[in-house]
Amino acid sequence: MSGATMPSGLLRAATLLAFIGIAFGLLSPASAQQDSVVLFRNIRIFDGKASALSAPSNVLVRNKTIEKISAGDIAATGQVIDGGGRVLMPGLIDAHWHAMLVRPTPTAALSGDIGYNNLLAASEATATLMRGFTTVRDMGGPSFGLKQAIDDDLVAGPRIYPSGAIITITGGHGDFRQLSDLPRTIGGMLSRMERIGGSMVADSPDEVRVRAREQLMQGASQVKLTAGGGVASPFSPLDVSTFTEPELRAAVEAADNWGTYVATHAYTPVAIERSIAAGVRCIEHGHLMDEASAQLMAEKGIWLSTQPFLDLSMAAGLGPAEQDKMRQVVTGTDRVYALAKKYHIKTAFGTDILFSKALADKQGAMLSALTRWYTPAEALIMATSTNAELLNLSGKRNPYPGKLGVVEEGAFADLLLVDGNPLDNIKLVEDPAKNFVVIMKGGRIYKNMLAH
Repeated sequence: MSGATMPSGLLRAATLLAFIGIAFGLLSPASAQQDSVVLFRNIRIFDGKASALSAPSNVLVRNKTIEKISAGDIAATGQVIDGGGRVLMPGLIDAHWHAMLVRPTPTAALSGDIGYNNLLAASEATATLMRGFTTVRDMGGPSFGLKQAIDDDLVAGPRIYPSGAIITITGGHGDFRQLSDLPRTIGGMLSRMERIGGSMVADSPDEVRVRAREQLMQGASQVKLTAGGGVASPFSPLDVSTFTEPELRAAVEAADNWGTYVATHAYTPVAIERSIAAGVRCIEHGHLMDEASAQLMAEKGIWLSTQPFLDLSMAAGLGPAEQDKMRQVVTGTDRVYALAKKYHIKTAFGTDILFSKALADKQGAMLSALTRWYTPAEALIMATSTNAELLNLSGKRNPYPGKLGVVEEGAFADLLLVDGNPLDNIKLVEDPAKNFVVIMKGGRIYKNMLAH
């Protein structure tokens, strides 16, 4: 409805509301709608792909994207950040994160107050961003609301690629019910973990199809199933294979219909090979794989999203049985990376941190731990442009279509200004409070230690 046709009373009311909004800072006048411009001057660039820094350069950010990169001067009206020769790099990406499960204890996550848990997750999201992780691929949990709050600028946090509820079987990894909750009635009352969207139990192809479609309906960018046993689940030995191939294929078909893909939690060769046979495109973990399963992944172009688990700290808050399972996983860490390198498997970096703020604070340290198998440049490339390639598997379900994980013209301006050269000293990422002097996401500055 235009002003010419709007009833006079409504027009006066709209004008008054607009004036009040501007006066009290709720709305911005037209003059405030101009482009947001930030110029990074006198910096060297790690672009997320090359293993060496650029020559001294300047980078112009306009609104949400990188508009221009030049070794020469760039004329621009806006905020100027003199990098003083520091390194500008892409924001980090964690390809296996659980935004809703980082800080609560297992008991609190399942039975605690939902409102408090959401606030806890929001606080952690801000801390995640302040560690330099501007994007996370959430591999299970009710993170849709948190994602919306971040996208709507209600909460400072990383971009979230959500999976929604983990889909599991009765007794599988992700089934946190008690034995007193059995027997399960198909179509009966849902458990609390299902009602809050943490995980969903599915024991047939039809149930799997419904649960996958429900996550896609809510905005999942990929679907996550647990194809084998896991560490944290009380009734799920590591060696078990859970879903049948037809069940896995039902999820793959549902995801294919939505133009996206399925990732499976799988440690063992059987779980990996069954997942691949069903059409799964990414294996999460894989620490117990063997030569044959690694070779199959390479031949089929299957992604490996794995984590540098090196000790029992990831299971510190769990019981003796779970810690024993973690010990088995840790034993396989060197082998999974060796096989990934031997067969040139496309490998993504993630952390899979659960139930511990102290461990979350070491998110950058887990990245630097990759230098046990890779050069600093290889590790940083994995955590930026390579992880961004994995995110693009979401196709049209990608919630942030555009270039991530790189410093290139036209890419999203998700940027870190580092006090030092991380290609020479990757341990700089272990202390983001000190070494990340500027943190930008989508062209917006969330931290600037160089501001006068």
